[in-house]
Amino acid sequence: MYLWLAIGFAVLALAVLAVALRLLLGRDWLLGWLRGSVGLLLAGVAIVVALAAWDLHGYQALSAEQPLGTLAFKALGAQHFAVNLVDRAGKERHFELQGDMWQLDARVLKWMTPLARIGFQPGYRIDRLSGRYLSLEDEQSQPHTVIGLREDTPVFDTWFWLHRVNRYFSLIDATYGSATYLPMADGALFSVNMGGSGLVARPLNDRAKLAVDRWQ
Repeated sequence: MYLWLAIGFAVLALAVLAVALRLLLGRDWLLGWLRGSVGLLLAGVAIVVALAAWDLHGYQALSAEQPLGTLAFKALGAQHFAVNLVDRAGKERHFELQGDMWQLDARVLKWMTPLARIGFQPGYRIDRLSGRYLSLEDEQSQPHTVIGLREDTPVFDTWFWLHRVNRYFSLIDATYGSATYLPMADGALFSVNMGGSGLVARPLNDRAKLAVDRWQ
């Protein structure tokens, strides 16, 4: 759905740009200043809409709970772990986290009720992986790790601007979805799913289950 939404935004951007060029290149200079001002404004709108289309194509539609990936942990030292993240497409990424616990965050776009009723589905994009310490003393004094998971740097961040204006404009709700902090342990394997209630992390092997039982 988000691919078609991005295509729609791109077509809209081209239409607005065509109108802008027609105004800017018009030969009737009686209203030249007005034409130029409106044309430049529309050209700017076209650019913003085009960049929003490019950004939206990276979101995945959410129709039911679906897997985002798995995380495997290997101890490298005290409160220091190697993490192997495999996403739903099978792509592996390797990181290192400091701390005792981990959390995965996603950016979520939720459509308001009128649009949701006609089939607009929430969208999500994995955003970051972070570590945390159990003790307050370590949390305040030890190094922290926050890893951005988006591989490209957006020229225009649609989610960021929607999040900023949510208090005034609520057609699309831009929120964070976060899996609850869970313990890291040598050999532990976890899955992360995205559902209507947010991110859900589950232990997949005995070492992960034992770490969760001890932590709880």
